[in-house]
Amino acid sequence: MNIEFKSHFGADLKNMLHLMKAHGWSENTYMKRAAAFDHFCCNCYPECTELTEGLALSWIKDAKEKSPGAIHDRSNFLRGFAVYLNRIGKTSYVFPEKYFSSRSLFVPYIFTDEEMTKLFATIDAYQNNSNPFAPALLSTYYRLTYTCGLRPNEGRTLRCHDIHLDSGEIQIVCSKKGKSRIVVMSDDMLKLARRYDVLRESYKPDSEYFFPSPNGAPFSARWMQNCFQKFFCLANAHIQPDYMPRVRVYDLRHRFATAALNHWLDEKQDIQARLPYLQIYMGHSNATATAYYIHLLPENLVKSSGIDWASLGKIYPDEELWKE
Repeated sequence: MNIEFKSHFGADLKNMLHLMKAHGWSENTYMKRAAAFDHFCCNCYPECTELTEGLALSWIKDAKEKSPGAIHDRSNFLRGFAVYLNRIGKTSYVFPEKYFSSRSLFVPYIFTDEEMTKLFATIDAYQNNSNPFAPALLSTYYRLTYTCGLRPNEGRTLRCHDIHLDSGEIQIVCSKKGKSRIVVMSDDMLKLARRYDVLRESYKPDSEYFFPSPNGAPFSARWMQNCFQKFFCLANAHIQPDYMPRVRVYDLRHRFATAALNHWLDEKQDIQARLPYLQIYMGHSNATATAYYIHLLPENLVKSSGIDWASLGKIYPDEELWKE
């Protein structure tokens, strides 16, 4: 990155671009917008330290390109930057999503403890008369994705012979960039997986997949994603549709990483020394991709006790659920 940001937002712009690069995006995709916004702030709002509605609107009105596409790109960038700032504990104005007709800048969504509890309670309450097996499948799939920090496709296409319910080990074979690794389930997750496997054996004993659709093949990624967004909306019915965050199954993996970091912070462990373990477990090709999860941690969490780990037990379903 050759550009030197000079505004009060400079460090956050740089960190956000590094984070996006760590997750596979080219920093050049948004470098031009980031540099332009930094330049605008230096010239017009040199003392401003908070992304307010007034600053956001001024940035849009200042667009010299009059084409709707250029203004749309500028608005999308600023909305994504505002979301990022809020995620790290810096209050910022976010343009309502209804003003955007196409994909905006990607920023991972990090669930709170309360959101996780409500989300999994909603998933556990799901009923499907046409496919009675689907509720148990989804409940297990989303938990496995979260508790093992999996990429969505790693769990979705998991084959039965790659999950070992005696030892709790899961072999992730030829995942991103052709790399393989072994992850280990927690005791609670292993217990859940064993109960689920009994149901799977009676439902689709001939399928090679651990999470089979009615035809025996894996469900599509789109179907899994649509269900996940629907569950999140149901769990947060108090949020107006215009302000409902777009969440992805992949965000469960992000939550796993930030939860691990918070846990180490609570224990006052050396984060730098622990990162290689998280890198290997998550299958990152380099430590940089893992380290930039730190930029998603709000300052108040870094400085406080962080996450209530006792509450994590609440996301596991009751025994009675599995008897239905």
